[in-house]
Amino acid sequence: MRPLPAAVPDTARIERARVAVTVVFVLNGLAFASWIARVPAARDRLDLTPAGLGLLLLCMAIGSVLALPAAGPLVHRLAPARSVLSAGALAVAGLLVLSAGLTWPSAALAGLGLFLTGAGVGVWDVSMNVEGADVEQRLGRSVMPRLHAGFSLGTVAGALAGAGAAALRVPLAAQLVLTGVLVLAALAVAVRWFLPVPAAAGDAGPRPSGVGEAWRDPRTLLVGLLVLAFAFTEGTANDWLAVALVDGYGVSGAVAAAGFAVFVAAMTVVRLVGGALLDRFGRVPVLRVGAATALAGVLLFVLAPAAPWAAAGAVLWGAGAALGFPVGMSAAADDPRRAAARVSVVSAVGYTAFLAGPPLIGFLAEGAGVLRALLVVPAVLALGALAAGATRPLPVVATADPDRRDDPCRSA
Repeated sequence: MRPLPAAVPDTARIERARVAVTVVFVLNGLAFASWIARVPAARDRLDLTPAGLGLLLLCMAIGSVLALPAAGPLVHRLAPARSVLSAGALAVAGLLVLSAGLTWPSAALAGLGLFLTGAGVGVWDVSMNVEGADVEQRLGRSVMPRLHAGFSLGTVAGALAGAGAAALRVPLAAQLVLTGVLVLAALAVAVRWFLPVPAAAGDAGPRPSGVGEAWRDPRTLLVGLLVLAFAFTEGTANDWLAVALVDGYGVSGAVAAAGFAVFVAAMTVVRLVGGALLDRFGRVPVLRVGAATALAGVLLFVLAPAAPWAAAGAVLWGAGAALGFPVGMSAAADDPRRAAARVSVVSAVGYTAFLAGPPLIGFLAEGAGVLRALLVVPAVLALGALAAGATRPLPVVATADPDRRDDPCRSA
């Protein structure tokens, strides 16, 4: 448990900010899953091979990875509220372009839409994690897993909506337009309750963002490696779990979307209890047990004799992968003075999993099938278990820096 900061704004304002940032995490997951849950429908609409689908999914990852280096300086300049809203607007614009690419079948136009969505989601992700880390530090307890549970709840809602839309034969293009409009409207309201950023005292000029220094920090890079491994584990399920259920077990599109919902539901449950687990046992043991659980889940999913057993594997897969990303974000933000820069670097390293994952699985699936291609996940996950030690909390630091958004005092 971390002690409360010395100078804390009123509790009601912090609680409003916690609710607001939770809503932003939910909206991020909803926007993401509105597309991911119906990847098989997009594949059929665009008539793509597994390799072609992998390249299409790569467009979203490229957008995120190219945008992430700018995320830290952008948050530093605009503050989390404005950067979240700007990035959310870009992500929604991408969904609308994707919708157009599906309405008039064009893989190129759909790829452009996913590129814009990925760029928006990447900056949005960094911005909301910086705000979430600030709220966590001011409250003095672990709340980041619950915030990411909000993301998972959004993906559950999006996956269930996708399953319902598929069952009702609602075109994916129409679903994306409606989701985008609702997400942007809700986002504009939620960010109004973010914590204010105090003006720098005694400094007339802008301070450097510190991104260059963050790229040279060994601990930050190791935390990035951890996030990369868990992001690859989570992202592979996001992109390929529904497709693997359709191709490997012969289920319908609606059942496949429901299978994806099972995966994200398991992640959500673990994230809801993750704060208590982390406060009780510590970051490193919890992450290593999670890696072992996810590994077992992937193996069961791939080697299952029938779809119900694969669903059980999806539960373990989601439960084990649940805490890697949120713990990595908390670890990156341990020093609030450098939070924006380090979170952006960790996100940039982690998002390379989304850059490499879709085409890697797609190309492997061409020769071995989607199910067997998923066996690459355990090898990557082992790296996450090895890098987990880097997430140990930083030692207590004392500083009189007036530009801090909160007191640096933290305990292991």
